[in-house]
Amino acid sequence: MALPLALVTLRGDRVRLEPLSLDHTAGLLSAAAESRETFQYTWVPEPNESDVARYIESALGAHAAGTALPFATIRADTETVVGTTRFMSAEYWPSPDGKPSDSVRPNAIEIGSTWLAKSAQRTFVNTEAKLLMMTYAFEQLDVDRLFFKTDARNAASRANIERVGAKFEGVLRHNMYSVDGANDGYRDSAYYSVLFHEWPEAKAALLSRLRD
Repeated sequence: MALPLALVTLRGDRVRLEPLSLDHTAGLLSAAAESRETFQYTWVPEPNESDVARYIESALGAHAAGTALPFATIRADTETVVGTTRFMSAEYWPSPDGKPSDSVRPNAIEIGSTWLAKSAQRTFVNTEAKLLMMTYAFEQLDVDRLFFKTDARNAASRANIERVGAKFEGVLRHNMYSVDGANDGYRDSAYYSVLFHEWPEAKAALLSRLRD
Protein backbone atom coordinates (compact mmCIF):
# COMPACT_ATOMS: atom_id res chain seq x y z
CA MET A 1 0.00 0.00 0.00
CA ALA A 2 1.27 3.47 -0.89
CA LEU A 3 2.26 5.78 1.94
CA PRO A 4 -0.13 8.64 2.67
CA LEU A 5 0.70 11.85 0.82
CA ALA A 6 2.33 14.38 3.15
CA LEU A 7 -0.07 16.86 4.68
CA VAL A 8 0.54 20.35 3.36
CA THR A 9 -1.17 23.75 3.43
CA LEU A 10 -1.16 25.59 0.11
CA ARG A 11 -1.35 29.38 0.46
CA GLY A 12 -2.21 31.88 -2.24
CA ASP A 13 -2.98 35.58 -2.18
CA ARG A 14 -6.70 35.08 -1.62
CA VAL A 15 -7.23 31.34 -1.20
CA ARG A 16 -5.83 28.84 1.28
CA LEU A 17 -6.07 25.07 0.94
CA GLU A 18 -5.54 23.32 4.24
CA PRO A 19 -5.73 19.60 5.00
CA LEU A 20 -9.36 18.61 5.48
CA SER A 21 -10.32 17.55 8.99
CA LEU A 22 -13.42 17.15 11.12
CA ASP A 23 -12.71 20.69 12.36
CA HIS A 24 -14.08 21.84 8.99
CA THR A 25 -17.47 20.16 9.51
CA ALA A 26 -19.38 23.33 10.36
CA GLY A 27 -17.80 25.30 7.54
CA LEU A 28 -18.53 22.64 4.93
CA LEU A 29 -22.06 22.29 6.25
CA SER A 30 -22.65 26.01 5.65
CA ALA A 31 -21.14 25.78 2.15
CA ALA A 32 -23.32 22.77 1.30
CA ALA A 33 -26.41 24.56 2.59
CA GLU A 34 -26.23 27.33 -0.02
CA SER A 35 -28.14 26.92 -3.29
CA ARG A 36 -27.52 23.42 -4.65
CA GLU A 37 -28.75 24.06 -8.19
CA THR A 38 -25.29 23.49 -9.68
CA PHE A 39 -24.72 20.14 -7.93
CA GLN A 40 -26.77 18.05 -10.36
CA TYR A 41 -23.75 16.07 -11.56
CA THR A 42 -21.58 16.29 -8.43
CA TRP A 43 -21.91 14.32 -5.21
CA VAL A 44 -22.03 16.89 -2.41
CA PRO A 45 -23.00 15.91 1.15
CA GLU A 46 -26.41 16.89 2.36
CA PRO A 47 -26.36 19.98 4.59
CA ASN A 48 -26.55 18.17 7.91
CA GLU A 49 -23.78 17.46 10.38
CA SER A 50 -23.83 13.67 10.14
CA ASP A 51 -23.65 13.57 6.34
CA VAL A 52 -20.85 16.15 6.20
CA ALA A 53 -18.92 14.28 8.90
CA ARG A 54 -19.23 11.01 6.95
CA TYR A 55 -18.01 12.80 3.82
CA ILE A 56 -14.93 14.07 5.65
CA GLU A 57 -14.24 10.72 7.29
CA SER A 58 -14.38 9.01 3.90
CA ALA A 59 -11.88 11.53 2.51
CA LEU A 60 -9.58 10.97 5.48
CA GLY A 61 -9.79 7.23 4.88
CA ALA A 62 -8.63 7.72 1.30
CA HIS A 63 -5.70 9.76 2.60
CA ALA A 64 -4.73 7.03 5.05
CA ALA A 65 -4.81 4.53 2.17
CA GLY A 66 -2.31 6.62 0.23
CA THR A 67 -4.61 7.48 -2.67
CA ALA A 68 -5.79 10.99 -1.85
CA LEU A 69 -4.99 14.28 -0.12
CA PRO A 70 -8.18 16.24 0.65
CA PHE A 71 -8.32 19.97 1.34
CA ALA A 72 -10.75 22.50 2.75
CA THR A 73 -10.98 25.50 0.42
CA ILE A 74 -10.86 28.75 2.40
CA ARG A 75 -11.27 32.38 1.36
CA ALA A 76 -8.42 34.14 3.12
CA ASP A 77 -10.16 37.52 3.38
CA THR A 78 -13.12 36.17 5.35
CA GLU A 79 -11.57 32.95 6.74
CA THR A 80 -14.65 31.17 5.36
CA VAL A 81 -14.72 27.54 4.27
CA VAL A 82 -16.26 27.70 0.80
CA GLY A 83 -15.81 24.12 -0.38
CA THR A 84 -13.39 21.27 -0.78
CA THR A 85 -11.08 19.66 -3.31
CA ARG A 86 -8.46 16.95 -3.30
CA PHE A 87 -5.60 15.18 -4.97
CA MET A 88 -6.82 11.65 -5.65
CA SER A 89 -6.24 8.50 -7.67
CA ALA A 90 -2.48 8.67 -7.13
CA GLU A 91 -0.64 6.37 -9.55
CA TYR A 92 2.76 4.78 -8.98
CA TRP A 93 3.83 3.19 -12.23
CA PRO A 94 5.81 -0.05 -12.41
CA SER A 95 9.04 -0.01 -14.41
CA PRO A 96 9.00 -1.30 -18.01
CA ASP A 97 10.30 -4.67 -16.79
CA GLY A 98 7.36 -4.99 -14.40
CA LYS A 99 9.10 -4.17 -11.14
CA PRO A 100 6.82 -2.35 -8.68
CA SER A 101 7.49 1.33 -8.16
CA ASP A 102 9.58 2.20 -5.12
CA SER A 103 9.03 5.92 -5.60
CA VAL A 104 7.66 8.11 -2.83
CA ARG A 105 6.16 10.44 -5.43
CA PRO A 106 3.23 9.54 -7.67
CA ASN A 107 3.79 9.48 -11.42
CA ALA A 108 0.27 10.77 -12.02
CA ILE A 109 -2.44 12.25 -9.87
CA GLU A 110 -5.96 13.55 -10.29
CA ILE A 111 -7.50 16.78 -9.05
CA GLY A 112 -11.12 16.01 -8.26
CA SER A 113 -13.99 15.82 -5.77
CA THR A 114 -14.11 19.60 -6.11
CA TRP A 115 -17.17 21.57 -5.15
CA LEU A 116 -17.76 25.14 -4.04
CA ALA A 117 -20.56 26.98 -2.29
CA LYS A 118 -22.76 28.90 -4.71
CA SER A 119 -21.35 32.22 -3.46
CA ALA A 120 -17.80 31.15 -4.36
CA GLN A 121 -18.58 29.90 -7.84
CA ARG A 122 -17.58 32.04 -10.84
CA THR A 123 -15.09 33.94 -8.66
CA PHE A 124 -11.30 33.88 -8.30
CA VAL A 125 -11.54 30.96 -5.87
CA ASN A 126 -11.44 28.05 -8.30
CA THR A 127 -8.73 29.61 -10.48
CA GLU A 128 -6.37 30.29 -7.59
CA ALA A 129 -7.07 26.92 -5.98
CA LYS A 130 -6.22 25.13 -9.23
CA LEU A 131 -3.05 27.21 -9.59
CA LEU A 132 -1.97 26.22 -6.07
CA MET A 133 -2.66 22.53 -6.62
CA MET A 134 -1.16 22.31 -10.08
CA THR A 135 1.97 24.16 -8.95
CA TYR A 136 2.37 21.76 -6.03
CA ALA A 137 1.76 18.70 -8.23
CA PHE A 138 4.28 19.64 -10.91
CA GLU A 139 6.87 21.55 -8.88
CA GLN A 140 6.85 19.67 -5.57
CA LEU A 141 5.44 16.20 -6.26
CA ASP A 142 7.12 16.29 -9.68
CA VAL A 143 4.31 14.33 -11.36
CA ASP A 144 4.49 13.38 -15.02
CA ARG A 145 0.75 13.73 -15.59
CA LEU A 146 -2.07 15.59 -13.87
CA PHE A 147 -5.60 14.67 -14.81
CA PHE A 148 -9.23 15.59 -14.29
CA LYS A 149 -12.51 13.83 -14.95
CA THR A 150 -16.09 15.03 -14.84
CA ASP A 151 -19.54 13.89 -15.87
CA ALA A 152 -19.54 14.21 -19.66
CA ARG A 153 -22.87 16.09 -19.43
CA ASN A 154 -21.45 18.73 -17.09
CA ALA A 155 -20.71 21.54 -19.54
CA ALA A 156 -19.80 24.06 -16.82
CA SER A 157 -17.28 21.72 -15.20
CA ARG A 158 -15.76 20.83 -18.55
CA ALA A 159 -15.36 24.51 -19.41
CA ASN A 160 -13.64 25.16 -16.06
CA ILE A 161 -11.22 22.30 -16.65
CA GLU A 162 -10.40 23.54 -20.14
CA ARG A 163 -9.76 27.02 -18.75
CA VAL A 164 -6.92 25.72 -16.57
CA GLY A 165 -5.13 24.45 -19.65
CA ALA A 166 -6.10 20.78 -19.57
CA LYS A 167 -6.49 18.94 -22.87
CA PHE A 168 -9.45 16.71 -23.65
CA GLU A 169 -8.52 13.02 -23.87
CA GLY A 170 -11.86 11.35 -24.47
CA VAL A 171 -14.92 9.90 -22.74
CA LEU A 172 -14.81 6.75 -20.66
CA ARG A 173 -18.26 5.19 -20.82
CA HIS A 174 -20.07 3.80 -17.79
CA ASN A 175 -17.05 4.11 -15.51
CA MET A 176 -18.94 5.01 -12.33
CA TYR A 177 -22.45 5.56 -11.01
CA SER A 178 -24.23 8.78 -11.97
CA VAL A 179 -25.21 11.13 -9.15
CA ASP A 180 -28.69 11.77 -10.56
CA GLY A 181 -29.42 8.19 -11.62
CA ALA A 182 -29.60 9.12 -15.30
CA ASN A 183 -28.04 7.10 -18.15
CA ASP A 184 -29.34 3.86 -16.58
CA GLY A 185 -27.58 4.84 -13.37
CA TYR A 186 -24.11 5.10 -14.92
CA ARG A 187 -21.88 8.06 -15.62
CA ASP A 188 -19.84 8.65 -18.74
CA SER A 189 -16.74 10.60 -17.68
CA ALA A 190 -14.87 13.14 -19.80
CA TYR A 191 -11.12 12.98 -19.11
CA TYR A 192 -8.62 15.82 -19.40
CA SER A 193 -4.92 16.07 -18.62
CA VAL A 194 -1.92 18.36 -18.35
CA LEU A 195 1.52 16.85 -18.95
CA PHE A 196 4.73 17.97 -17.26
CA HIS A 197 6.08 19.74 -20.35
CA GLU A 198 2.75 21.57 -20.81
CA TRP A 199 2.76 23.02 -17.32
CA PRO A 200 4.72 26.26 -17.97
CA GLU A 201 2.21 27.40 -20.59
CA ALA A 202 -0.76 26.43 -18.44
CA LYS A 203 0.76 28.20 -15.42
CA ALA A 204 1.30 31.41 -17.38
CA ALA A 205 -2.32 31.34 -18.54
CA LEU A 206 -3.61 30.82 -14.99
CA LEU A 207 -1.50 33.69 -13.65
CA SER A 208 -2.80 35.91 -16.44
CA ARG A 209 -6.40 35.05 -15.57
CA LEU A 210 -5.83 35.94 -11.92
CA ARG A 211 -4.40 39.33 -12.92
CA ASP A 212 -7.39 40.18 -15.12
